[in-house]
Amino acid sequence: MVSEPAFLVLGKLRRAHGVQGEIPLEIYTHMLELLVPESVVYVGEEHHPYKIERTRYKNQLLLIKFYEIDDRTTVSMLTNQLVYIETEQLPPLSEDEYYLHELIGLGIYEQDGRYLGVLSEILETGANDIYLIEDESGEETLIPATEDMIIEIDLSQGKMIVGKMTWYGEGN
Repeated sequence: MVSEPAFLVLGKLRRAHGVQGEIPLEIYTHMLELLVPESVVYVGEEHHPYKIERTRYKNQLLLIKFYEIDDRTTVSMLTNQLVYIETEQLPPLSEDEYYLHELIGLGIYEQDGRYLGVLSEILETGANDIYLIEDESGEETLIPATEDMIIEIDLSQGKMIVGKMTWYGEGN
């Protein structure tokens, strides 16, 4: 079974804003409900917990004011630190929905049972995501993450079943 990361990155703190302890966050997530007042986030490699007192937008950045930090000097020590949440803080998804981090490391099998390798990376493109599968020899295969191609995902078994890749010109 694949182990989940304990923390996921939400964004990166920039330089202090003003003199009252606000700091801008460059947002890396679409789940803005995780960055609301009273939420707890974790800052830096040590994952130090901070509770958000208030937020407001300034252009594309989210200005955050943490409880216990009331001056520019103190908040400046957080500059360029990543902001995380614990994976347990993620909102639950409906059945047949998955967070991308849950898919990394799954064993990938074709419908006939042939093992293709492990999902090692997800490439986000405009049309649909692309799954990068790496076999034991390090050879990589790209699979489109489409409803036609992904037959079944079983997180409890740590595997994904995909349709057979058909290449143009095969069998002709």
